[in-house]
Amino acid sequence: VTVLHFATAMSTIIIFRKELARVFKGLFQFKWNDETKFSLKIILSMIPAALVGVLLEDEIESFFGGQIMFVGCMLLFTGALLFLADKAKNTNKEVGFFHSLIIGASQAIAILPGISRSGATISTSVLLGIDREKAARFSFLMVVPLIFGKMAKDILEIMESPESIANTDYLSLGVGFVFAFFTGLIACKWMISLVKKAKLRYFAFYCFLVGLISISAELFSK
Repeated sequence: VTVLHFATAMSTIIIFRKELARVFKGLFQFKWNDETKFSLKIILSMIPAALVGVLLEDEIESFFGGQIMFVGCMLLFTGALLFLADKAKNTNKEVGFFHSLIIGASQAIAILPGISRSGATISTSVLLGIDREKAARFSFLMVVPLIFGKMAKDILEIMESPESIANTDYLSLGVGFVFAFFTGLIACKWMISLVKKAKLRYFAFYCFLVGLISISAELFSK
């Protein structure tokens, strides 16, 4: 999982290299300019998910134990968000500081299974009146630091278990990295294109369908 996260993070970095350069420029400047403001917005957006991940890790893990009904309901929730965002009027509004916290809160909620992280954050941004393309780009950028943070935590845990390193299938990891990397490149470009064209409803219909199938399967299995 760590390797796959690294692959998708690398694909995101390549697609959004100009925006990430802007973030790093803002972090190492001592001026109150657009780059600095943008960097602070990214940092603000990370806070809710980071707090939830650290403070409620055990509680979150409990939701990943075959909770099919819960996942189905969350897929319907994601679909509703996407459908509403698809109907929202597009604007040229930038992401503000308060927006960053709200979008970050939606990212924290998306830790739950069945809620699409990108779907939740992009939909929330659009519903707040933010420009669709800017919303999509901000959504992808805000998760990169969290991915690297999670990777660092996983690597430290792996280093504490030398036997797991010795038993690693490096060929499978390499193949997985390559596929995840190129899939990430395609997904980033495709998502931005769809968001710009206001076609979030297609993802909404998919979530509705899978959510209803999941709920029905759970109900009929009892």
